[in-house]
Amino acid sequence: MARSVADSLVVTRRNLIRMTRIPEMVIFGLVQPVMFVVLFSYVFGGSMSVGGNTDPDVYRNFLMAGIFAQTVTFATAGAGAGIADDMHKGLVDRFRSLPMARGAVLTGRTLADLVQTALTVVVLAIVGVLVGWRIHNGFLKALGAFALLLLLGYAFSWIGALIGLTVRTPEAATSGGLIWLFPVTFVSNAFVDPGMMASWIRPIAEWNPFSATVQAARELFGNPGVVRSDAWPMQHPVWASVLWSLLIIVVFRTLSVRKYRSAAA
Repeated sequence: MARSVADSLVVTRRNLIRMTRIPEMVIFGLVQPVMFVVLFSYVFGGSMSVGGNTDPDVYRNFLMAGIFAQTVTFATAGAGAGIADDMHKGLVDRFRSLPMARGAVLTGRTLADLVQTALTVVVLAIVGVLVGWRIHNGFLKALGAFALLLLLGYAFSWIGALIGLTVRTPEAATSGGLIWLFPVTFVSNAFVDPGMMASWIRPIAEWNPFSATVQAARELFGNPGVVRSDAWPMQHPVWASVLWSLLIIVVFRTLSVRKYRSAAA
């Protein structure tokens, strides 16, 4: 166990150093979520209703939890592309020749992506404050909300890892990492109240792991638009968010490590 942790931290350090040497990766990762905040806030904000309130400032506060969640989950595509790139360049074969824990390569990669995602969330929070977003339930609850968001992002990065190990090229990993993310993020409570959706799609949105984290973040931030529903994840969003994220980590880490071992065999 100690060896696995040490090896994972070494790989994490390697990936973080690599990120600093390719600053455009970090810059482009920061620009996209900032664009989403500005576009949704000022283009759609005036036409959206939150609980019958069409005030753009209310929608901006409603929006931010969804943008945070979207940002941490969209990092999945980068994680998958990075792992696919390492596979394509033969780096995995080099790691395989070293006396190190097999799962450390994937764990190190996902942890490095988590650090980059955390940096993006910090910048996004600053932009959110500039456009009018505010926290109303105190600093500690806000930290809890950010922790849940990063946990969700880390969980989804394991899905990206599995995709990166399955496809043949980084380009395919990027495309494959985004295709399934769009329905997950948009069939949710991130940008609109699920009560406004068709009756057949509302339960899907309410039981979406993404929705649970968004709901939990809104409650902890004290932002408007917390959806009242009979669905258990919407009634207990913090617990639902934690359970969903841990379940995703357990399942997809197991599948990813198994796939990695077979790919490197």
